[in-house]
Amino acid sequence: MTAVVAGETVRYVEMAPWMIIAPGVVLSVAVLAFNLLGDALRDFLDPRLHR
Repeated sequence: MTAVVAGETVRYVEMAPWMIIAPGVVLSVAVLAFNLLGDALRDFLDPRLHR
């Protein structure tokens, strides 16, 4: 069963690599956005940085 699933996966990746690339790019952009948002909130709300 596992070999059949692996074979199907390889075939889809070879035929349509964007099915792997697009979610990876979206996930990377989302993580970057959350990191930048967290840094901005820390800079805005941390009273020790306002000295």
